[in-house]
Amino acid sequence: MLRLEVARPGTIEILMSTHKTCRLALADGLIFTAKVFGAEGSSEGEVVFNTGMVGYPESLTDPSYSGQILVFTYPLIGNYGVPGDEPEFGLLRHFESDRIHAAALIVSDYSTRHNHWHARRSLAEWLRAGDVPALTGIDTRALTKRLREKGSLLGKVVVDEDIDFVDPNREDLTSRVTTAEPATYNPGGEGPRIVVIDCGVKYNILRSLIRRGCRVERVPCGYDFFASDFAGVVISNGPGDPKMCPATMASVRRCIDEDIPVFGICLGHQLLARAAGADTFKLKYGHRGQNQPCRIEGGKQCRITSQNHGYAVDPKTLPGDWVPWFTNLNDGTNEGIRHRSRPFYSVQFHPEHAPGPVDTAYLFDDFLSRVRG
Repeated sequence: MLRLEVARPGTIEILMSTHKTCRLALADGLIFTAKVFGAEGSSEGEVVFNTGMVGYPESLTDPSYSGQILVFTYPLIGNYGVPGDEPEFGLLRHFESDRIHAAALIVSDYSTRHNHWHARRSLAEWLRAGDVPALTGIDTRALTKRLREKGSLLGKVVVDEDIDFVDPNREDLTSRVTTAEPATYNPGGEGPRIVVIDCGVKYNILRSLIRRGCRVERVPCGYDFFASDFAGVVISNGPGDPKMCPATMASVRRCIDEDIPVFGICLGHQLLARAAGADTFKLKYGHRGQNQPCRIEGGKQCRITSQNHGYAVDPKTLPGDWVPWFTNLNDGTNEGIRHRSRPFYSVQFHPEHAPGPVDTAYLFDDFLSRVRG
């Protein structure tokens, strides 16, 4: 039996109401049954939740979700479709990379009717084109409560297969998502030349630098960029455990030794901290969403931030010439560090947002003012 629903004028989305049963199995033994609306296939990873109400195109294309099964806590997903692939600065304007990186998507209620002036296709069509499994009809509130109680769990979307679990954090996930070759953006810009170490960089980090006039050199993890002429380094976001990135950490240590201005974002923050001598640890269930409050150390100012990470820096292990910069007001974890006198800074959240509030976009200006100075 087929159910037909109009997705937008001129299109019809078809869902199988008697679709083959699919399961989401968790490593603690809990199993959910659901219907498929994305690609029909199995996938495994770490099950994590995101509290954002909007931004699924940006979140799904965020390379930091590589190896993770993404659960949206907001119940209705897909209602505004997926935008087109318009270019900007040689990048896709409305996405954070060139493909979906999440291992699978879990939602409570998939909207088969979408309506937005910018939509070019449905979420289901996009997921199928990317061969990404997606399930609907799961009680995501119950699932999220389980993850909050037990922490992020390994899981698997299962279609007629045995259930086994693979921990993606045991490998260097940045090697999956980094660029294969160096790439230059805005070569004629009047601003400083900035190297971006691509650990899984979100496009809006590149856009944020380009819009400020920077000439941006995007390089793979472990790439030797020191022979070239540049003014500063940005260490990007990315997936997985920072302890699994020794080559990138070696590059960051060299930047510190040579007094090169550095700005780290998300995984880049953790890598800068480890290169400085601090330790990192795995959070129980991480921070994923667009509403995380962070207080600036030494004052009462608070910024609402976009976040996507499962590891954090232990500020107690920072060497004496480094200090905390931001602190998460929800759980007290570290959200930023800076050197007392040298040009090294990093934040755990995403100042480039996309999606989320723009409260901390000014940090790019702060970094570039120090680079130019």
